[in-house]
Amino acid sequence: MIGVLVVDDDFRVARIHRSFVDRIPGFGVVGVAHTGAAALDLVRSEQPDLVLLDLYLPDMFGLDVLARLRADGQDSDVLVISAAKEADAVRGAVRSGVVNYLLKPFGFDDLRTRLEQYATQRTGMYADHNDQADIDRALTYAPRASATLPKGLSTETAQLVRNALSTAADTLSAAECADVVGISRVSARRYLEHLHATARAAVTLRYAVHGRPERRYRWIGS
Repeated sequence: MIGVLVVDDDFRVARIHRSFVDRIPGFGVVGVAHTGAAALDLVRSEQPDLVLLDLYLPDMFGLDVLARLRADGQDSDVLVISAAKEADAVRGAVRSGVVNYLLKPFGFDDLRTRLEQYATQRTGMYADHNDQADIDRALTYAPRASATLPKGLSTETAQLVRNALSTAADTLSAAECADVVGISRVSARRYLEHLHATARAAVTLRYAVHGRPERRYRWIGS
């Protein structure tokens, strides 16, 4: 059972989030906090595996709570749940090592998907690794795999992209994959991103002197 601490200043919202967590197999709420100070106390006493952390708390900003936790040597994972869309908040959360960032308001399925992703990655992180592929899988959030492709993608083309990536000697960019398969770069990118979303492809960034970094894909799935 993965123990979860729910942190939200709004009592009604916290109650809803608690009910969401309790409906997801493998997860259980170990406490609810409505302030940053209460969250710090509960982390120390309950040692949750995961903290669902709101950023707008009445006594301190959520990322300050996270910084205090790390300074205290607490290693609970943190998933931010917030209405904050500002770049500074998101960037600060990522730099602080949060496992995910979920914008409010959200529904049950939104949270369930991210908690299942977390459970998958957590299992990989606590296992021994045999090779690079094992590590790539552990570092990749894997949404619940679906046999149904996203709207607009065809099974035949998906298989061609999969074959191109799985047999490539090195990583492929969307443009390189498009040349191999014979489709547009935009289409290739959609198929490759689907493979990444279902944990069958890893993504790395190649930085150039000018322009945006290039996304490179490598096959890791079965």
